[in-house]
Amino acid sequence: MQLLAVDLGKRSFHMHGITADGVVVSRKVSRSKFEAAVTKLDPVVIAMEACASAHHWGRRFKASGREIRLVNPRFVKAFVRGSKNDAVDAEAIYDAASRPTMRFVPVKTTEQQDLQSLHRVRERLITQRTSLINHTRGLLAEYGVALPKGAWRFRDQAPAAIAETELSELAYFLFSELLDQLRDVDARLSKVDTRIVAICREHDACRRLVALPGVGPVIATALVAAVGDGCHFRSGRELAAWIGLVPRQYTTGGKPRLGGIGKRANHYLRRQLIHGARAVISRLAGRDDRRSVWLKSIVARAGFNKALVALANKTARIAWVILARNEEYVPA
Repeated sequence: MQLLAVDLGKRSFHMHGITADGVVVSRKVSRSKFEAAVTKLDPVVIAMEACASAHHWGRRFKASGREIRLVNPRFVKAFVRGSKNDAVDAEAIYDAASRPTMRFVPVKTTEQQDLQSLHRVRERLITQRTSLINHTRGLLAEYGVALPKGAWRFRDQAPAAIAETELSELAYFLFSELLDQLRDVDARLSKVDTRIVAICREHDACRRLVALPGVGPVIATALVAAVGDGCHFRSGRELAAWIGLVPRQYTTGGKPRLGGIGKRANHYLRRQLIHGARAVISRLAGRDDRRSVWLKSIVARAGFNKALVALANKTARIAWVILARNEEYVPA
């Protein structure tokens, strides 16, 4: 069998393929019998949606010498015919992977998945911290205590505000518990950040990336986790487009129409790169190097927000050169 498409699941998998004799194979197998069934069919290429556990199975089958094609689920959707079920999804994956112009997702290494998991844990802790602060601020407002926005302002002012406000014993107990939870989340977040910094110092590609203005350990490790060496992108512009740092295009009849940056993007990377660009642009005053002059002209011509995206786009393109060509960053 040349190509076998697999619709992944937690407990069961549906396989679809066509043998050399033209016989259509469409069957459902359990998780325990999945690898044995694939070995029996002996496909040259295995296609799957780039979803949960796809990289794990991709590494397992790649180690046995098979070619792996991971397809973005958004591209598979166009090939679904009729009502949606596992068999139809597997057939759609087969059709999508058979297209000669289809773009495939590279299989992530264990190191990349470790880094990506670390960033996801960090993002969850930040979300928990924000939710906890907003919850506490809202409850304090019911007692006449209005605190300003911002995590660091809340940490500085909340303990004193709670101590100085006349509260019942129960209310004081509740707010003390909430502050303890906040300290615990901050401590966990600090451990994750310390680990990210340590990984960045040990990783050669990350050390080269942090030389870029606006790129720190968080962005550097996130880039390595998401794109690896970047060789599956043909250019820096492709990487910037994948991150979501180019205008949304709607061109028809030879009339180009460009909008804002689209929703189809790696939102985590885009947000981090734009935050890094904001840190660079906020320190432009008094600088006259070529990059600063270019940024000042964009801010004057197009505004602050568009300048942020323009700088993030340039940073992504330079990052691709650093990763794909194994080069050092040289300031202009």
